[in-house]
Amino acid sequence: MQITPEEARLKRLRMRSWRRGMKEMDLILGPFADAGLAALSPAELDAYERLMEVNDQDLYLWVTGAAEAPADHLPMLQTIRASIAALNR
Repeated sequence: MQITPEEARLKRLRMRSWRRGMKEMDLILGPFADAGLAALSPAELDAYERLMEVNDQDLYLWVTGAAEAPADHLPMLQTIRASIAALNR
């Protein structure tokens, strides 16, 4: 069975989410990717891919709210935070 480009993209993003290099980011982004990536629009997936290019130390501070994130990343960070909060209820 042939995998579609969309399925390959989601699979790649899930793998990148679980294998960040910083365990804290694995535990934040991995569950988000498992639960929410398939529901994202193509534009949101683009935003998530851009976020994946950020180094873990900065990304961790942004996700936790310990540092202010650039405005272009805020919508995706809010989506991640909301998803994680829902998963932890």
